[in-house]
This record gives sequence, C-alpha cells and structure tokens, in this order.
Amino acid sequence: MKNNSHDKKFAYGIYMLSLLIFGTNGLLVSHISLASSQIVLLRTIIGGMLLTCIVLFNGGFDKDNVRGEWIPLLLGGAVLGLNWVSLFEAYRLLNVSLATLIYYAGPILMLLFSPILFREKLTGRKLIACIIVAVGLICISGSVVVTGMNSLGLLFAAISALLYAALIVFNKQIIRTSGMQTATIELDVAAFVALVYALCTSGLPHMTINDIPYIATIGFINTGLAYLLYFSGLQKLSGQSIALISYLDPVSALCFSALLLHEVMTPVQVFGAVLIIGGAMFGEIKKQRL
Repeated sequence: MKNNSHDKKFAYGIYMLSLLIFGTNGLLVSHISLASSQIVLLRTIIGGMLLTCIVLFNGGFDKDNVRGEWIPLLLGGAVLGLNWVSLFEAYRLLNVSLATLIYYAGPILMLLFSPILFREKLTGRKLIACIIVAVGLICISGSVVVTGMNSLGLLFAAISALLYAALIVFNKQIIRTSGMQTATIELDVAAFVALVYALCTSGLPHMTINDIPYIATIGFINTGLAYLLYFSGLQKLSGQSIALISYLDPVSALCFSALLLHEVMTPVQVFGAVLIIGGAMFGEIKKQRL
C-alpha cells in the first residue's frame, strides 16, 4: 500500500514537472526565427532521436509489449503530431489567447466524459474543481477578440482541443509499454507527421546560428526529457487527475513570461492563475487523503 502511494506521488511529481517544462516553450520559440511547423518538426526529430538512442542503448524495445499495444501507440503518436500542427495553425489564424482558451477545452471534455471513457466516477467535487479551473483559464487568457474571427482558425483550434483529449485517451490505454518507450515511439511517429506537414506547407527548416541553442533546448529538454516525464506520469494517474493538473501548463507559461520576459500580469490574470491552481488542488486533495 505504501509503495502504491509512493508511486502515485512520484507520478504526480514527474507529471507536474513536465508541465512546468512545457511552460517554457513560449520563451524558447520567441527566440527562433523558423516557422511554427518547422519548429514542431525539429523538436520531434531531436526528441525522438534522443529517446530512441537511449532505448537502444538500454537493450532496445520490449517487442512483446509494443506489439500488444501498437494501435494506441501509433494513434497516440499521430495525434501528438497533428495536435501540435493544428494548435500552431490556430495560433497563426486566431489570436493566441482565443486559440489557447479553445485548446484547453480538451482536458475539460475528457474529464466530463471520463465516466464513459475510463469508468471513473465523476464526483461533485471534481465538477466544481473543473468549473473553477475553466473560469481561471478564461481569466488568464486575457483579452479575447470576438469580432472578425477566422472560421478556419476556429476549426483548427477545435481540432486541437479534440486531439488533446484524444492524446490522453489513447495513452491511458497503454499499460505495459514503459513511459520511456511510449514517449520514444510517439515522438518518432509525431516527427513523421510533422515532416509530411512541413513539406506540404513551409518546407524544410533552415536554421541560423542564433536558432541552434534554442532549438537544441526545445528538442532535448522540452521535448525529449519533458515527454518522457509526461508519459511516465500519465500512465499512473487517473484521467480526471490528468485533466485538472494539465492546467498548470498555461499558468507556468504565464508566470515564466512575466518573470523572464517582463510581461505584465494583470490582476485578472493573477486571479485566474490562483483559481486554476486552487481548483486543481481542490479536485485532488480529497483523493490523496483516501
């Protein structure tokens, strides 16, 4: 029992750490001169190659486990690549705040349908926590422009939200394959999806010297390491916990921007961040006590 509790706490820790790392993506991307699709391509290639080398160095893939779960592994990887592509297209066609607001509807949808998808009881406490987090997200998204919206941008944003939810659903079906091997396979598949998309849109990337350190960081740390932590934690947590805690990602992005880029956080955004953190804690504390 103690080991199970320890494993759960460790899963919470590494999952939250991955979200904090994801929160620095915006800082790194702001220093890269490439198109969004090219950044997605490079980060998936670098992250996937890094983890592939580590897996092969440690004896290779567990073929029996991978063979038994190859469908959710491949679907998860394809969804991961398409998720990034659609989100960046939404950023390009809409304002970032509106795209972010729609994108993070994905975990909420997943949480609401968790009784059907994962047979997890949706308690009143979880519903209240979900509402608190949703209000907080609206607050931190800042000014959302509601006039002159691009219908194609809205479509991409909606697709990205559904893909976010689908990513969680597919990966909750992966039980026997380790977090390391899951992250490796899905990043490799996502790299293929990103390559096809880049070739059809922006073409292959041409980096400058100034781009290299930021590309390397976002590839090795923010993709390779972060997704290893993300998938390792995701496999051990409930779908509802994943949905609530995932909102630390936009909160950390907002805080890092304020601290490192000196962007001003409005009182409403600060209030929103407090709501998200408080809502996530409210939804999880009772469960941790049981």
